[in-house]
Amino acid sequence: MGRYILKRVLATVPVLLCVTFVIFTLMHFTDGDPARLILGDTASEAEVMAMRSEMGLDKPFLEQYFRYLAGLFHGDLGISYMTKMPVSSEILTRLPVTARLAFLSCLFAICVGVPAGIVSAVRQYSLLDNVLTVLALLGITMPNFWLALMLILFFSVSLGILPASGLYGPVYYIMPIISISAASVATITRMTRSSMLEVIRSDYIRTARAKGLSEREVIFRHALKNALIPILTIVGIQFASGLSGAVVNEQVFAIPGIGKMMIDAIKNRNYPLVEGGVLVIAVMCCLVNLAVDLMYAVADPRIKMQYTKARRKGTQGSKEEAE
Repeated sequence: MGRYILKRVLATVPVLLCVTFVIFTLMHFTDGDPARLILGDTASEAEVMAMRSEMGLDKPFLEQYFRYLAGLFHGDLGISYMTKMPVSSEILTRLPVTARLAFLSCLFAICVGVPAGIVSAVRQYSLLDNVLTVLALLGITMPNFWLALMLILFFSVSLGILPASGLYGPVYYIMPIISISAASVATITRMTRSSMLEVIRSDYIRTARAKGLSEREVIFRHALKNALIPILTIVGIQFASGLSGAVVNEQVFAIPGIGKMMIDAIKNRNYPLVEGGVLVIAVMCCLVNLAVDLMYAVADPRIKMQYTKARRKGTQGSKEEAE
């Protein structure tokens, strides 16, 4: 299992390299001059050129990229153009907010979506199943930023019972979590329903019922356990979606997280801050995918046995070749 984890970690390296190249390329060829934005319209061309030279923007594209890459290998994400502070320190001050928001949104989606999917599968074609299906379709098709605006208009402007912006206490999390997790709740509900329907028609489920086991034990001990693999997969994907949703909703709710920081940095052509924020989010997504892969072995011991057998076969083969 350790070899599998090492392979998965090494597989993330080219992914992160591709992410750095794509975002660096997009930032490099984006219209606008950071030096001009910093100095203002009244600065002379000579002052702008001197600022560009100081920032390293006068170098060729590939030279700039490899210098940026060399800095990354030494743990240096660069210096913010506006504040002249290390990008890593600015990100670390905002990362807990975004990570907490994405984690709570994913947790809310799991706590609502999985039970809804189970109920929908157990009561297939019932009125409750039809209602949950319609709600799931609405949740999937509804943009999270539009839902965020509607929640603000209804609960903050009309009713005045929830705060419209900021993040100063538990009550401030309610609307951001709902708006971010709406699509995830719908997706997890649909996936849980589909996976459970495939499992509860299996022969061993009929055998468990024939043995006299209670319906609760059949559903949660036998059916759900064997339906977890696709559910875990979609949960990992939805955490990444929650991060992207947090980026947009932080701007809507004026939450001081990485998303709002990146949007402000894009407006100011603060390239190092944008590149650092995207890289940190990519690393978080890779870590979540790695955690989901490890949870596969916990949910289904047969997956762990496959890697154990493969390692034993490789060891035996090497011994035979040595002999």
